[in-house]
Amino acid sequence: MNKKLSLHAAAWLAAAALAAGSAAADTPPPSGVVNLTASASAEVAKDLMTVTLSTTKEGADSAGVQSALKKAVDAALAEARKVAKPGQVEVQTGNFSLYPRYDKQGLISGWHGTAELLVEGRDMAAIGQLAGRITTLAIGRVAYGLSRETREKAEAGVAAQAIASYLGQAADYAKAFGYTSYTVREVNVMANEPPSAPVPMMRAQAMAKGAEDSALPVEAGKATVSVTVTGSLQMH
Repeated sequence: MNKKLSLHAAAWLAAAALAAGSAAADTPPPSGVVNLTASASAEVAKDLMTVTLSTTKEGADSAGVQSALKKAVDAALAEARKVAKPGQVEVQTGNFSLYPRYDKQGLISGWHGTAELLVEGRDMAAIGQLAGRITTLAIGRVAYGLSRETREKAEAGVAAQAIASYLGQAADYAKAFGYTSYTVREVNVMANEPPSAPVPMMRAQAMAKGAEDSALPVEAGKATVSVTVTGSLQMH
């Protein structure tokens, strides 16, 4: 008896599935749906500066090279800590690597090492002055970008413009197609900011060839913050 009930239940479920599939196949695609895209952008003054200072050392033994690297970084840190301030001038050590060099016979013939110090912040004048005073490390890279606060504020304003443009298009399209209203079905808001632009290596090194206490020239420029809104809407 139970076996018969199971067979009947299975048959009923199969019939229901077929009916549902048939109904779905007979249901026409939704009408009055349109996909829209709207964008807005703004140029924002870059307010974040990052300077990478580095040095390389070579020697016959690893301990000597490591000690020389540490001495160079410690001296630079001592100078940087004099002006360090959260958000304005922040300092941290970067890459510190040490590896052997081999001769033609595959034997270790010496050691080579590199060390970096990163200085980042919004007080570009202070960072420029600091980079000019550090003598144990050379300027390897200078990059400018937007701080998180500035980027978020700019994105909020640009997003409002993009959304307003999207809704304006939605109303225009609905009216043009003879509808009286619309409902947003789905929408995506995407922000895009270009990466920090580095100053070429040769130019950065040339900047450091002046007097030891000279300021590093600062010209941050602007970044373009863009927001794109995409989605679909149902016109009624």
